[in-house]
Amino acid sequence: MRALSLARGGRGVVAALLASLMLVAGCGAEPAAPAAPAGERPASVQKAPDGRVKPVGIRIPKIGAESTLIEVGVGRNLQIEVPPVDQPMQAAWYRLAEVPGEPGPAIILGHVDGRQKPGIFFRLHELSPGDEIFVERADGTTLRFVAERKEQVPKEQFPEEAVYGETDASELRLITCGGAFDQEEHSYTDNVIVYAHLAA
Repeated sequence: MRALSLARGGRGVVAALLASLMLVAGCGAEPAAPAAPAGERPASVQKAPDGRVKPVGIRIPKIGAESTLIEVGVGRNLQIEVPPVDQPMQAAWYRLAEVPGEPGPAIILGHVDGRQKPGIFFRLHELSPGDEIFVERADGTTLRFVAERKEQVPKEQFPEEAVYGETDASELRLITCGGAFDQEEHSYTDNVIVYAHLAA
């Protein structure tokens, strides 16, 4: 695979890379080490390198999901990092996409299961238009997103433009796995994706 730049603003490049990797959040893949200890809360306001305030938690009342957020990127094996499989209730923010609350799509990943236990996004497929998603930021503010739609797609048909394409509004993508479990690949066949927008 040719080398690709992952700088912020190159969302099309990031999308192409991730699509080629067939995003595996929560799919039983061997996890990469998280960028921060699971469950760690910030001692002070944390900012992304360009000054944007980082997300630190997510809560989805309808499905009883609540987690701190660790940061993930792309690992040395050129696969997207995921939270540790032995911590299936830990969610993660993909730091190479947008920060929640900024224009464009922010991406939060979670396991559907792990170590024979339900994961943080085990019930993600139950979300419907109008359901609320709350994202807490390191400055103490909480953003309310509203689900617009969800889809389940085969990984080889991952909709990179819909997920990673530029938007003027602040949007959110929640991604986990679904479909059948492929024993040979140790991975689920599909991705479940929820699309949401920042509430006014």
